[in-house]
Amino acid sequence: MDVDVAAGELVALVGASGAGKSLLAHAVLGLLPGNAREGGVVRWRGTPVDAAARRRLAGTEIALLPQSLTHLDPTATVGAQVRRSARLAGVAEPRAAARRALGERGLDPDVLDRHPHELSGGMGRRVLAAMALLGSPALVVADEPTPGLAADGVRAELDRLRAVADEGRGVLLITHELTGALLVADRVVVARAGRTLERAPVTAFSGTGEELAHPYSRALWRALPANGFHLPADGGAGLEDRPC
Repeated sequence: MDVDVAAGELVALVGASGAGKSLLAHAVLGLLPGNAREGGVVRWRGTPVDAAARRRLAGTEIALLPQSLTHLDPTATVGAQVRRSARLAGVAEPRAAARRALGERGLDPDVLDRHPHELSGGMGRRVLAAMALLGSPALVVADEPTPGLAADGVRAELDRLRAVADEGRGVLLITHELTGALLVADRVVVARAGRTLERAPVTAFSGTGEELAHPYSRALWRALPANGFHLPADGGAGLEDRPC
């Protein structure tokens, strides 16, 4: 996997389930299990950083918007968890910040007193997003941030991530939803089976995909409903995983 994100840029990492997208997110933050074998290099501001250093950056310089609602502590109220995140991010007045962050996502103040099991999936997703974007992290890694949200909520969350990038911070949007990614991304990285196949500007995803270099990228683009569900004759079995 080969992905880079610049300040002020939103990069979408796109691929099917099992492509290794979430694994990359956990590697970036040094959150892989102890028995994991790592290879390659992770650089922060151009300097190689080991797993311990990445864990120190997590929550302050690098924020993770996780995919799974299991990242919420089932034994603590939402308010306690959001305030804890605010303190870790160095936010002044954590209590007020928690109320403001949830309010910006359409959640009533009484949500602060609830436990995670009392939330719907969409509400839990919005709580995780509020926690991740507290403070001013230089890089936000958003791992599938929109499942469980209504259509208007999906667009609102994508627009918030775009606004984060427009403030001069970096955003890595991990998703299998290419259509939504193209609305807000500057560049798209296409991954399959743990490999980066292509890095392309958003403008390359147009027409029949003739500007895309890799056949898998073109197949993803052409298979979208708006493009007529045009699938390869062999169902994609003949697409190579070799990077361009």
